[in-house]
Amino acid sequence: MTEPEPMIATFVHIGNYIVPTEIIIKRLFKGATVLPPSPITKKTLELGSRHSPDFVCVPFKYNLGNMIESLDKGANTIFQAGGGCRFGFYGELQEQILRDLGYKFTFINLFNNKGFGFRMLYKMAKKAGSNVSFASFAYTFYFTWTLIKIMDKLDFYVRENIGFEVTKNSFDNLQKEFLKEVKTAKKIKDLKRLYKKYNQAYKAIPLNKPGKVFRVALIGELYCLMESASNYDLEKQLAGYNIEIHREINFTYLMKANYKVQQKHIKCADGYIKYHLGADGTHSVATAVKAAKNKFDGIIHLKPFGCMPEVNAMPALINISNDYKIPILYFSFDSQTSETGIKTRLEAFYDMLTTCYIRAIPDTSAFALLRNS
Repeated sequence: MTEPEPMIATFVHIGNYIVPTEIIIKRLFKGATVLPPSPITKKTLELGSRHSPDFVCVPFKYNLGNMIESLDKGANTIFQAGGGCRFGFYGELQEQILRDLGYKFTFINLFNNKGFGFRMLYKMAKKAGSNVSFASFAYTFYFTWTLIKIMDKLDFYVRENIGFEVTKNSFDNLQKEFLKEVKTAKKIKDLKRLYKKYNQAYKAIPLNKPGKVFRVALIGELYCLMESASNYDLEKQLAGYNIEIHREINFTYLMKANYKVQQKHIKCADGYIKYHLGADGTHSVATAVKAAKNKFDGIIHLKPFGCMPEVNAMPALINISNDYKIPILYFSFDSQTSETGIKTRLEAFYDMLTTCYIRAIPDTSAFALLRNS
């Protein structure tokens, strides 16, 4: 009887969440080699697009490109997780495409059509070769959940302030240090110690932040929001305009999303929608209403081309924009999206915010100089 092939595991790229994903796989599958996905590039998208059906959304293509790159580097096990829209069915299709291309591998679809449950995930892990006890499995998930919450808390502060750092790349460099050091954490108390350390370090970064800043809310589909490569580093581009960025969708939000949360969002939508729109569409409308009521200067809506939940949200968003007189910039991404076009539209959006604000303030404002320039 031949020995089973050692696991060389990989997964798809989605922001800095590749760090907790790598950690959880290493802890659940002792002795496994983890091959994190390469950062997404133009080549990743080209690979995924070449082998994808034309009608699928761009996250599918990025994911497939990630998988092909990792398989070519020697991975033999792929972990995939579905979502609350068509993405929930993409795992099966991606697996079949890869097998048709001749790749040999084990495909572990975590959130498939059998539903989601903690014990179900444990059974899947055992079936895939994990030999950890249920208690160890539970602790590993709690450890990872704690790490994700810490990452999201720190990221929220970064988005609000990165556009005002005195020394360029201060936040980016500190974030790299944090993500490197967090891999050495063994226990939850280690994570809490690191959070305290880096929370203080982040807040010690010198800022040049005036009393009045432009605040922009980012809403839309989760992948386009959380994977910077899919939106052409939109957050960094906004930071370059000294804009305070707010984004609620992250993994902490996703792990808490359920029917009660959906109903809460419908209520927060204040009559602009009456039913759940699917995936993140309901959240987009609710967050737009909240941003408008809190006097945000603008909203940016991101979605993959053809994303039905977000398309369903757009009529409500248009009404919110008209009723509250708040500008909304819409981006729809596909494999043909031009980065130059993104930059041009963002520049025009910022010019509009600046022009509208200058017209609304007295000459004694700090922005008066801009009016006369």
